[in-house]
This record gives sequence, C-alpha cells and structure tokens, in this order.
Amino acid sequence: MSAKKEIKTIQDLPYYREEYTQQLADMGINELDELLEALQDKGRKKEIVDALDGVGNKIADHWIELLSELEEKETEIVEDEDKAVPKVKPVLDDEVKAALELRKAKSEARPAFKRQEWFRYQRLGEKWRKPKGIHSKMRRHLSYRPPVVSIGFRGPKSVRDYHPSGFQEVLVHNASQVEKVDPKVQAIRIGGTVGERKRMAITEKADELGIRVLNRT
Repeated sequence: MSAKKEIKTIQDLPYYREEYTQQLADMGINELDELLEALQDKGRKKEIVDALDGVGNKIADHWIELLSELEEKETEIVEDEDKAVPKVKPVLDDEVKAALELRKAKSEARPAFKRQEWFRYQRLGEKWRKPKGIHSKMRRHLSYRPPVVSIGFRGPKSVRDYHPSGFQEVLVHNASQVEKVDPKVQAIRIGGTVGERKRMAITEKADELGIRVLNRT
C-alpha cells in the first residue's frame, strides 16, 4: 500500500480483500472504529483472524496500529456544540516514553509469521500454525527457514495494550464508571453496545473531569 493512501473506509486497509466486507458485516463490523474495537478484544480478534482467509495475527496487529494512529491523528480540537474541546495528553515518565518507543520499533521490525509451507499448498493459507513435525526444520529454528513465533518478538510488558497516545485504555459502559478513571494516565473507550443517550452522558462526564475519550464520535 502506498504510504500516501488515505484510510477513510475499511476497504482502504492494506491487504484487504472485497470478500472480507460481507464476512465482517456478518460479525456486525461495518466501520473503522467498529473494526478497531473488535480487534482490541482478544476473543473477537481471534474470530476475525479465523474467519478472514489470508489475515493472520501480523496483519491484524498492523491494522490495529494503523487504526489507532488514525484515531490519534484526528484534529486536536473537537467541535462539540460550538465549544472547542482540546484533547487531553497523558502524563508520562521517561521510562514509559522509552518503552513506548521500543514497542513501536519492535512492532515495525516484527516479521510476518506464516504457517509451514504456506507457499507450496494454496489450501493451507497463510494463517500461523505451530509446526509440530518431528523432522520439521522450521520447528527446529534452522536459519534458512521462516521465523517462528517465539519469546522476544512482543513489545515491553510495562506498556502492553497501551494506546499509541500513551494512555492506558479503560472500557466504560456508563457515566458512573468514568469517575473511577485517572485522567493523568488513563483514557476511556466507550463500549460498542452503548446507546446514544448514555454515550452523550459519558462524554459530558469525561469532559467535566478532563478525561480523554478515544472514540468520541
């Protein structure tokens, strides 16, 4: 995908196929924010990876990174009923900043893990499967074979599941849960099943307490 291509719809994502549209729709996913929320849930992420042929954890993680960055790059000022609301920034110490930078570098360098002999038999697909054969050279990590999922490829544990902005994400479903959030290091994400009336109440409460809303609209 060209680096200049703007992502406006799900179809603009890299490695996306037309056949995915109906499969995602069957799972209730039609918009970018719905896909991001689903991918950030471990159970739904596995469901998506299993359902979409050609999509493995590597591509799913790449989509999460792209969609999170897209969310982060939105205008710093949100117009809400003629009132400008500046986005809140997290208070990060040097250790967390360094860990976030390391996580980004490791994510960019992480290889695409594909199952053994994916290139030989089309019916296998590219989804990762652990090699188990007693003579498997890939299982034995021989240097000329594809990389195998191993300890060391993940990002730092201290910032695992952090939002790219540096906030720790907290999923909320009502306004009372917002009061338990620390605005200095945490930001809220409104649950996908929350209705419009509760969403407005949550947003108003978050603005009152100076808490960042990651999926405001």
